Amino acid sequence: MSTESSKQLIYPRSANIAMTLDRMGSHHPTRLSFLRVLLRRLKKNNWHFHRSDFQINKEGVGFATYKTVSGTQSYTLLAFSHKLDDANRTDRVIANAWDATFTLIDGDATSEDIERLRNEVPRQESGRLSNRELVLSRANKSVRLFDYVVSCLAKGEQPELGEIEPIGYLMRTTAVYGSGKFGAADREQWAHRPEFTGSFQPEMLAVWLIRWFAIDLVEHMARQLNTKAAKLSPTIRRSLGIGNSTGLGMAPFLLNHPALLNSWVSAREEALARVRNLSTATEESIEVFHNRLKRSIKQIKQWHSEHPLQKNKLRSLNADMLMLHEHLSLFDWHQYQPWNALFVWSESNLSLEGQELLLSLLLEPHGSVIDDLSETMCAAEPHFNIDGSQTVAQTIALFEKLYHWTNKYDFSQPEATARVWYVSAQKLEPRLGERYEEEIEPYEQPLCPGRDADRAMKDMKKWPPGKSIAEFLLAYPEHRHIVRRAQLIKHLPYGEIKDNTIDASLLPIDLLRCKLAFFGAQKFDPRSDRWLRITMFQGAPYPDELSKLDPDDMAYPAVG
Repeated sequence: MSTESSKQLIYPRSANIAMTLDRMGSHHPTRLSFLRVLLRRLKKNNWHFHRSDFQINKEGVGFATYKTVSGTQSYTLLAFSHKLDDANRTDRVIANAWDATFTLIDGDATSEDIERLRNEVPRQESGRLSNRELVLSRANKSVRLFDYVVSCLAKGEQPELGEIEPIGYLMRTTAVYGSGKFGAADREQWAHRPEFTGSFQPEMLAVWLIRWFAIDLVEHMARQLNTKAAKLSPTIRRSLGIGNSTGLGMAPFLLNHPALLNSWVSAREEALARVRNLSTATEESIEVFHNRLKRSIKQIKQWHSEHPLQKNKLRSLNADMLMLHEHLSLFDWHQYQPWNALFVWSESNLSLEGQELLLSLLLEPHGSVIDDLSETMCAAEPHFNIDGSQTVAQTIALFEKLYHWTNKYDFSQPEATARVWYVSAQKLEPRLGERYEEEIEPYEQPLCPGRDADRAMKDMKKWPPGKSIAEFLLAYPEHRHIVRRAQLIKHLPYGEIKDNTIDASLLPIDLLRCKLAFFGAQKFDPRSDRWLRITMFQGAPYPDELSKLDPDDMAYPAVG
């Protein structure tokens, strides 16, 4: 019924719903994901691309440069290709050799730059960059698929899509570093540039150009076997993205960047609320929604994993989308706020995976309503001093508001404190250990705000409530970090994860998946509870196609 009395304003979901680990670990990419924001912007602003050099020998060793230009601004990907023995090929962070290494340069790559970086980039963490370099990366081949594609092209044939789609990439990155790592340019140097508004835009640009290099390399190697080798057809090459292998090193990022996390989730939840508040659905938006649903069902069928957890999720997700498809056959699109009605139905009928995929599908037809939110998806973590004048009673009230969810845990039990986050001495990377099996507790990092808040509240309740928190912290300095965190995040509704991050049941891959979905990653494939592989840019246009194709339309596979 479309009456004034039936109107309702729908607010973004609360953090108690949006910020649990099981829901965050069910995220899917959306049109606000960073790689899609990048491609829309590059297309809109008419960026141009060309390969400047390709000095790769018959062994596949050498370098190539890829330049992107708009007006007076330019960036160059410098790619070094190496000969790597199979025995040395590993995705682990302890590796010291790779099939290819890369850097994204601010401006042109001069001959002097190439000579300097030829020595530094292949060394990765052991090398040193200048503030001309924005991104450092490395990648390994998916050897079976790479060799298969080379063989097909050398015979003048196209590889079979059925062989490509389950893997989806010729190369996978094992690290993409930026923002001041190893001497690269600090974020402050480029964050003001319009082309990089948002989050991780230089990194997304580098990965997109690496994908181009991977295609050039596989075609080059085919020509070494047959000078008349075929080139990949546009359809086949678009089916190839770039893989990524990601482990625990990325997991603490969301805990260490509450302001940035809040900006990402706030935009996502505001986008959902805007769509749910639409009073009607246009014929065009309904058509786009149905189209994306069909294509998402195909994408699910192409999504393979051998991990039991993900296999179960995929079974549920496939059943969810079929149920949604059936529900739509009887759905009343003429009702008031139809998109909201659809989402409310999902909350009672679909798994978390299905609900979060529906969220992504609901956003697809509504770029004009939500795309401006991509400009808000960035934040610098503020320098923040504790307000010592706040009373103990006021601080307890703040903690009870922010950390009420800790009541479901008994932190005196070993299960609730089973894990320890620490930093490895060998690679200075975050690691997760077993508190009661390893002697690592003295090295624990403050990555368990729930437990720390619980401890602080217990001690504060023993203290005179009218005393200042400054006096309390003089007596209990071990609680300074969690008091500071509470005062910082009180204005960041999505800045804190509402779960215990040292529980025995913790799945670190939930943290990884949440962050990677914001990047735009697809086909999450856990290899354990601590690392996974994903695919990026699969289906997306290449630089030579961007002016002619819609990158948002290509985010889902075509249906024949």
